[in-house]
Amino acid sequence: MPALIHPTAIIADGAVIGEDCHIGPFCTIGAEVTLGSGVHLESHVVIDGMTSIGDETRAFPFVSIGHAPQDLKYKGEPTATRIGKRNHIREFVTIHRGTAGGGGLTQVGDDNLLMAQVHVAHDCTIGNEVIMANAATLAGHVEIADRANVGAYSGVHQFCRVGREAFVGGYSVVVKDALPFAISQGNHAKCYGMNRIGMKRRGYSKETIEKLHRAYHLLLSSKLNTTQAVERIRDEITDCAEVDYLVEFIETSTRGVVK
Repeated sequence: MPALIHPTAIIADGAVIGEDCHIGPFCTIGAEVTLGSGVHLESHVVIDGMTSIGDETRAFPFVSIGHAPQDLKYKGEPTATRIGKRNHIREFVTIHRGTAGGGGLTQVGDDNLLMAQVHVAHDCTIGNEVIMANAATLAGHVEIADRANVGAYSGVHQFCRVGREAFVGGYSVVVKDALPFAISQGNHAKCYGMNRIGMKRRGYSKETIEKLHRAYHLLLSSKLNTTQAVERIRDEITDCAEVDYLVEFIETSTRGVVK
């Protein structure tokens, strides 16, 4: 079906609008924007810059995507924003385009829920099936892995990572990398161990959960430092992809991990 465009919407020459899109009242679409099939913009949505939005993504009123970043080093260089498929982007969300110094791209994957007032700064990367609750804020260059959950009013510092299946509690301040499969919460955030309930709900096997529980015991509850704990985990826990990912996440951290 052809796109349904409200007469008050402003679409610049050069914008590419996919089939079956719905563009509501007072939306503004820039000349370098590409919308996939079935994209639904409710009203007063503003999209600018070199921005692409995947099929069936829905943006609610007063969303802003692809505008210049809040970075004084940014001098107008051509950078991009890429949004995947089937995302729900709620009211007043802001997603800024990348910077030349940070790789030039802000990227959001598929099937994510960004609740009202979420902010995604320049050069951030968000995976798939991520939930960011109301007013959660990412500073520049943050990486959020698949199926992570960032609680309401939480802030994540520049260059930090949030691991796969991580749960960051509401009102937290994350200044180091939040460990995968674990609960991190507080100001500054501390790790409170593996998110056992969340992993059960996600369908992880009992064996995987027990192996990860043992790994987190060595990491958090023993008297070992991080390097010693990782060595013990390698020696004692084998044949578990999730534990291997946890070890790799720790070893590749540049800011240190939340413990």
